[in-house]
Amino acid sequence: MKFTYYGHSSFLIETMGKQLLFDPFITPNELAKGVDINSIKPDYIILSHGHGDHVADVEAIYKQSNATIISTFEVVTWFGNKGLERNHPMNHGGAKTFDFGTLKLVNAVHSSSMPDGSYGGHPAGVVIHNSEGCFYYAGDTALTKDMELIGEEFSLDFSIMPVGDNFTMGVKDAMKACEMVKCNKLIGVHFDTFPYVAIDHEQAMQIAEANGVTLTLPTIGETLSL
Repeated sequence: MKFTYYGHSSFLIETMGKQLLFDPFITPNELAKGVDINSIKPDYIILSHGHGDHVADVEAIYKQSNATIISTFEVVTWFGNKGLERNHPMNHGGAKTFDFGTLKLVNAVHSSSMPDGSYGGHPAGVVIHNSEGCFYYAGDTALTKDMELIGEEFSLDFSIMPVGDNFTMGVKDAMKACEMVKCNKLIGVHFDTFPYVAIDHEQAMQIAEANGVTLTLPTIGETLSL
């Protein structure tokens, strides 16, 4: 698998010959001004919830690609009503096997509304597994005991979790989350985009090291082989 970071909580996973784009918030992000979204042509756009800082570029990228949107029923329906009809609705606890592997929607503790203020359902996390590996994307979430269920059900190769605090988990809670999901390889997202979520990178790495967690804080545009 390959992971490419586009800033905030937006990233691309390449696996099983498919490109999976998560939570595209790129053009409004000043830190990601070097990313050309015209070059991003995913097979799937996977959305954790409806907030604008996770869906801002969905429509543009959908129209320039052959992507199918995967998200909760409410989020998919909202985009479907805008004419984005290549989609697959899901809900919490449900799993579905696609050509890139099996995706299960899991719980997240946050809020969710669409950019126009309409109801966005409940936020979600995602676990994807296939013959190349297994990973968990937590979406925007607080620390929750439900994460223990992920550790019981799956053998994760890596996790992707928010570490910016204020709106989501911070680094310390992410360490507890890693223990719960039984995975000590963590890619941090949802940090530094706004002053509210700016973090001390050196301190974050020290906290991770003290907890036996290998933490990566990717730079925008960076690609990791996992």
